[in-house]
Amino acid sequence: MSKNSGFSPLIPSSLKGISQVILIENAVTGLFVLVAITLSSYLLGIVTLASALIGTWIARVCGANETTVKQGLFSFNSVLTGIALTLNLNGSNRWILALAGAAVTVLVTAALMYVMRNSGLPVLTFPYIILTWFILLAPYKLENMKLNPDLVPQNLSAWKLSETDVVDWKYGLIRGIGQVYFLDNVWCGILILFAIFWASRRLGLYAILGNFIAWLTAYGLGAEVELLNMGLYGYNAVLTIFAVEYYCGINHRSTLLMGIFGAMISVPITASVGTFLSPYGLPSLTMPFLLSTWLILSARKILTKLTVKNF
Repeated sequence: MSKNSGFSPLIPSSLKGISQVILIENAVTGLFVLVAITLSSYLLGIVTLASALIGTWIARVCGANETTVKQGLFSFNSVLTGIALTLNLNGSNRWILALAGAAVTVLVTAALMYVMRNSGLPVLTFPYIILTWFILLAPYKLENMKLNPDLVPQNLSAWKLSETDVVDWKYGLIRGIGQVYFLDNVWCGILILFAIFWASRRLGLYAILGNFIAWLTAYGLGAEVELLNMGLYGYNAVLTIFAVEYYCGINHRSTLLMGIFGAMISVPITASVGTFLSPYGLPSLTMPFLLSTWLILSARKILTKLTVKNF
C-alpha cells in the first residue's frame, strides 16, 4: 500500500486536526475533544469528525505538503467551519452545507497560506472566519439557506446590556475553555481541559491562567455578566496565550508576560468585534484571538527584544 493510500492513515491526522484548533498536535487530545463534542451533541460530533476527515483527505489528494497534512494543519479550520455552520444554520440541509463549507475551507486555507507567505504571520483561524462569515451572510439572498434564529441583526442605538448580575465565576471559567469548540457545557469544558493537560501540563496551566486573566479583565471593565457566565470572553484569551507561547518560544523570558498581555487585550477586542458585527447578526468567532495574536507577532518586528521563533 502506498504512503498516501488507504483510509486508516487519515484518522490520526484528522484527530490532530481537531486538537490543532487549540494549537496542539496530539491525536489523543483530539480524541478526547471529539468525545467532549459528541457528548454535547451527536450530530456535532459526527460533523466534527467528518470535517476533519474531509479537510485532511482533500489536502492530501490535492498535493499539500505531507508533513503539514499529518500535523493536522490543513484540517483544523475545516473542523471549526463545520461546527460553526452546523450551529449557526438552520434546516434539514445544514449538515450538508456544513460539510461543504469544511471542504471549501481547505481551498481558502491554501490560498491564504500563499497570499500571506511573505507577511511573517501565520494564517491561524483566518480561513475559517472569513468563509463562515460569507456563508452566514448568504441566506439573506438565498432562499434554501436558513439562518439560526439567534443570529438577529442588532440596532446599536437601542442596545442595552443584560441586567443579569449573578456572577457564576466557577462555571464561567470552565465554559471559557469549552467555548473554543462552541461548547456551553461545564462537563464538556472539564473534559477539554483534561485533554489539554494530557498533551502538556504547561498548556493546561496556561489555559487556566489565560481564561482567569480574561475573566478578571472583562469583569473589571464591566462586561455583561451573562456573557461572562457563558465563557464568551475567555476562549479567545486561551487561544491567544497558547499562540504566543507557541510562536514566541517557551524559553524566552518575556513569553509569559506577552501571553498575559494578549489575554488581556483580547477582552476589549472581543467587545469591539462583537459591536462591529452586531448590525450584521454575525458571531465574533475567533477574530479577537486572531487580531490579538497578529498584534503581538507583528509588534516584535519593530520591538526586536520580543524574540519570536521562525514559523
